[in-house]
Amino acid sequence: MTKQDYNLKTKRLEELLGQLTTKGKLAKKYQLELDTISEEIAQYEETNYPFEANNLKEMIELRMYQRKLKQKDVAKILGTTPSRISEILNGKRGLTMELAKGLHKSLNIDAELILNNAL
Repeated sequence: MTKQDYNLKTKRLEELLGQLTTKGKLAKKYQLELDTISEEIAQYEETNYPFEANNLKEMIELRMYQRKLKQKDVAKILGTTPSRISEILNGKRGLTMELAKGLHKSLNIDAELILNNAL
């Protein structure tokens, strides 16, 4: 993927997230597109902008920054509430198995980092 492809995919990701935020869910076709684009963007970012996070909070915040996501966007992607995401980021609440899986799959966060921070 080129930098131009990356920029186009990032713009499309924002469009899909806008629809998700407005409508509350996406049609299956668009959800698959969102998942695919998200994965492609993650692979590009990991290759071109490697970063070692010290903890899960840093990694979630990095992914939010890279993908221009707000807590409400992350909540939609993970199927939870913005307040739950806030509590997790502030260390007031732990992860459920479903949220851990979502972080790994949807935000492409290393499973080992998730597990190490869940203990």
